[in-house]
Amino acid sequence: MDFGGGDEIRFERLGRAAIVTLTRPQALNAVTHRMVNALDKALDAWEHDQKVDVVVVKAEGRAFSAGGDILHIYEAGRAGKPPVEFFADEYRLNARIARLKKPYVALVNGIVMGGGVGVSFHGSHRVLTENAQFAMPEVGIGFFPDVGASYLLPGLGGGFGMYLALTGNRIRYGDALWSGLATHAIKSEDQPAFLDGLAAAGNPDEVLRGLSFSAERETDQPALDAVARHFSQPSLHDIIDSLGQAAAVDAFAQKTLATILTRSPTSLRVAWRQISAGRSLSMDECMKMEFRILNRMLAGHDFYEGIRAAIIDKGSKPLWRPASLDDVGDAEIDAYFQSLGSRELAL
Repeated sequence: MDFGGGDEIRFERLGRAAIVTLTRPQALNAVTHRMVNALDKALDAWEHDQKVDVVVVKAEGRAFSAGGDILHIYEAGRAGKPPVEFFADEYRLNARIARLKKPYVALVNGIVMGGGVGVSFHGSHRVLTENAQFAMPEVGIGFFPDVGASYLLPGLGGGFGMYLALTGNRIRYGDALWSGLATHAIKSEDQPAFLDGLAAAGNPDEVLRGLSFSAERETDQPALDAVARHFSQPSLHDIIDSLGQAAAVDAFAQKTLATILTRSPTSLRVAWRQISAGRSLSMDECMKMEFRILNRMLAGHDFYEGIRAAIIDKGSKPLWRPASLDDVGDAEIDAYFQSLGSRELAL
């Protein structure tokens, strides 16, 4: 089946299941514009196809998807042509997955971050193996948790979503299952049986009853209590202050605060506000908000500086501008959330 994805993404029919496979393992299955458009066309075809009962998204190699193709984004932005249309199509796809009328199963057997989260965690079934890791690390490269993180993360209890957004820390499959990010866990060795079952029955709930198990969370209770205490504070300043007060006697608070203080101050303030706002917004409203932020980020400094430090000059220290949280004004943050007028995201 060919929906225009070339050798970057493969589409197959397996009995009652339509199977999507990300096929850029050397690039850790980084999501490209071509992949986004091809998956959207496939969903057009499958949503009303009575022979398709379930859509499954999986990936080749050791990563599900490490995010978007940020090197291409960096190069395009530096050339004065930031790829706004890529993000517009990506965000539309994220919203479309969330409202798909058929079961959409993400089978995650490796790292999933950024753009990879967007094509997986808005589906009805988020199935992780013991090899899975989840992260939204955007504040570390001067960006913000996008692809619907504004909708996903606020729903996690105990300040856990805000913790993930502001630190960019990775979690494993047990924490993902416990927090509600994942819906099921299966053993990696059971993936072929899972796919065969979906092909035969077309009903993921039925197949998962025989294969899923309850994974133990990896984060211990004292750390979870600390996350709830610090990241449920009413402002970013209060979160930082709470961590700072505890850091002298609490290794978790000390390490977490040190991590946050390496992140882009602008990104931190934007992320805190978007996750807070997302608590009362629909998925479509979140995507429109994120598109407003995205346009301003692509016109700014920190995103390109973060990619330079992480990818171009690997291991170098990013020079954020402004360099501290105190130097980021309220008016500057307000501007990220203002309407784009005629350029608003159409869904």
